[in-house]
Amino acid sequence: MTELELLQARAMSRRTFFGKAGLGLGALAMGALEADAYPSPTRRASLLGEGSAKPGVRAKAVIYLHMSGAPPSLDLFDYKPKLNELNLQDCPDSYLKGERFAFIKGKPKLLGSPHKFKQHGQTGAWMCDLLPHTASIADELAVIHSMSTEQFNHAPAELFLYTGNAFPGGAALGSWMTYGIGTANKDLPGFVVLLSGGTDPTGGKSLWSSGFLPSIHQGVQCRSVGDPILYLSDPPGMDRQTRRRSLDALEKLNRQEASALGDPETVTRISQYELAYRMQLSVPDLMDIKKESQATLDLYGAKPGESSFANNCLLARRLVEKGVRFVQLYDWGWDIHGTGAGDDLVTALPGKCRDTDKACAALIKDLKQRGMLDDVLVVWGGEFGRTPMNEARGGSKFLGRDHNPNAFTIWMAGGGTKPGSYGQTDELGYKVVENKMTIRDLQATILDRVGLDPFKLHFDYQGLGNRLIGPTDEGRVIRELKK
Repeated sequence: MTELELLQARAMSRRTFFGKAGLGLGALAMGALEADAYPSPTRRASLLGEGSAKPGVRAKAVIYLHMSGAPPSLDLFDYKPKLNELNLQDCPDSYLKGERFAFIKGKPKLLGSPHKFKQHGQTGAWMCDLLPHTASIADELAVIHSMSTEQFNHAPAELFLYTGNAFPGGAALGSWMTYGIGTANKDLPGFVVLLSGGTDPTGGKSLWSSGFLPSIHQGVQCRSVGDPILYLSDPPGMDRQTRRRSLDALEKLNRQEASALGDPETVTRISQYELAYRMQLSVPDLMDIKKESQATLDLYGAKPGESSFANNCLLARRLVEKGVRFVQLYDWGWDIHGTGAGDDLVTALPGKCRDTDKACAALIKDLKQRGMLDDVLVVWGGEFGRTPMNEARGGSKFLGRDHNPNAFTIWMAGGGTKPGSYGQTDELGYKVVENKMTIRDLQATILDRVGLDPFKLHFDYQGLGNRLIGPTDEGRVIRELKK
């Protein structure tokens, strides 16, 4: 130490000393903060537990097709001849005792499906005639008839399905996945959300929140019309060089703040700004489906420049092809209560099937012909099931079904999934009688298919080791669905 430095040290006040010492300690903590926000593969292994990243995993990405509002399985996949036989007869008391319904009052009538069913493919899967295109891929699907949930209202059921909690604040499935296995393309977000049907799902934007996880794992909502991502473009008068200089200055300020305060979200903010800068070039090109061949557009029924489920399915394939880990599609409008022509089984349900059936099948066919189906897990479903009784709310003469958390059907394809039928409901399709699969089981199975151990994948927050599957070990990985 020079004489000048010694004099300066002696002259330093107690307040100044501790202030500068705090800044120095904050700088030392920066590396640790960044490691928590963006774990390296080694760091992830320590967070998840030894052996949690399984070798030989086939699924590198997930596409989840959510039909918001809960499609009626009894009119699409779960064929029940006995229900048709008892159509419009009084529901047995045994089905009503101790049960609660969202809208059914008094003693309801049983309701057979107004649509025809046939068996398809080598698996012999029963499917409604409203789904001719899905029927053509029957041998690629694992049709799970035995799903059940704890929730019977839309928003809590969707939140429970995707965040593991029936209330806002949890981390979404896509956020857990990107936190666990990282991103495969530094120029794109790891978790992308696409909407159709005219509005957000009932659970709202909390369904793709990163919750307590670092916010870099937040789902990014993209649009198929207009700017792909709102506020991503530079404002008038700012060119790319000016934006670069602005970001460099912001990074310096943010690093100073992180050193002083030790908030890991400040480190996250730096990464978010940089990702947004790179996305300005990568996203517009990726979201331009005009680059696809006419044959591919026709396969999906996609039309460039429109906002549609078909366009979103094609975009989902393009996104996973470029390394996006989790693509979530929400299609609103499946709440088939039968209160009028806009939500009944005879008029509204066929319309929703026409909007989605062709594109769902095209996605599976397209992934397969590109050699991607083994690497991508595709899931289709809603948040709960529908009753075998006619709702008849307020004396409505339209046909519809009330909420039923006891049983519903989803399907899975690709990612090493074994095609066929799994689980079974009773003769009226009201409750599961074989191979019950809970929401926790579904969450655990999806995480397992991408190589994550659902029991070890956790994030320490407010004194708890938070997990997607909840605090207990009730969730099971359904091995029978694996090839």
